[in-house]
Amino acid sequence: MTVSIRDLRPGDRADAESVVRVRRAALPFMIATAEGVAFELSSAHPAKHHRILVAETPDGRVVGTAQTGIAYDSPEPGQSYVNAYVDPAHRGLGAGTLLLRAAEEHLAARGARDVYAWVLDEPASRAFAERHGYRPGRSAHFLRLDLAAAALPEPPRERDLPAGVELRPGSAFAADPRPLFEADAETTADEPGDVAADLDDYEDWLAQTWNNPSLDKELTTVALVDGVVASFAAAQTDGGTRYLSAMTGTLRAFRGRGLAKLAKSASLHRARAAGYTEAFTGNDAGNGPMLAVNEWFGYEICATETRYTRRLETL
Repeated sequence: MTVSIRDLRPGDRADAESVVRVRRAALPFMIATAEGVAFELSSAHPAKHHRILVAETPDGRVVGTAQTGIAYDSPEPGQSYVNAYVDPAHRGLGAGTLLLRAAEEHLAARGARDVYAWVLDEPASRAFAERHGYRPGRSAHFLRLDLAAAALPEPPRERDLPAGVELRPGSAFAADPRPLFEADAETTADEPGDVAADLDDYEDWLAQTWNNPSLDKELTTVALVDGVVASFAAAQTDGGTRYLSAMTGTLRAFRGRGLAKLAKSASLHRARAAGYTEAFTGNDAGNGPMLAVNEWFGYEICATETRYTRRLETL
């Protein structure tokens, strides 16, 4: 069966829903919605050269998809990414190879030097990456919590919080989210990873992060110390049953006080009260402190990915 590659059709909800179906089948540990896919494409910074590719059979069925673009916010030029997913029920048609080839050609034409790809840590996926010249690097875990049944620690009560500490929903910053941008920028800079990112464009952050339809501003929780943002637990949801800890971070001056646990605990309790039954998160395999926090809540590792890289100059 012949498979062809094309771009996602902007504004076509059915096309976006096909991408969601493939992503959920290939990687069921992430939040995926048609609104999120459409937003991902429409909000991308021009310098990102972001594309969502789809692999389609002659009868019009989407069997694979890939996200690809330039890591424009990296201080090191020439960094890029591609993440390809193929529906497990339709492997063996060559969709993955065609998606990867189209993405690499797109990236090379825009001056990319190195391309990074997250690869599920299982034999077939690793073998595919290595056959195409990619080499493994650091790993990260997906973790899952049965939110409906979890024995969560008691939710923090306002009168029991440490002196000067307040917990507020992200929605409390609707009028001025800049303090959250500044907190996100500092904590992101300290995240372990292969490709560094400088969050220094507030308008871009508003467009891509704050206005993301998957960001649940009511469940996102912020810990303030004497009125200053000190820690936060950002939450994304699918509007159904799934909750994702998109980012949990504490500013350097406030670390070691348990503020991340407070913020995350409050967010998880509110998520359960809102009807969410599954909670997911991701951690770099070397990020011991956050792994410990998540294990304390009852999260368990459900899958692992490895970051693979290829030097595009060898193409």
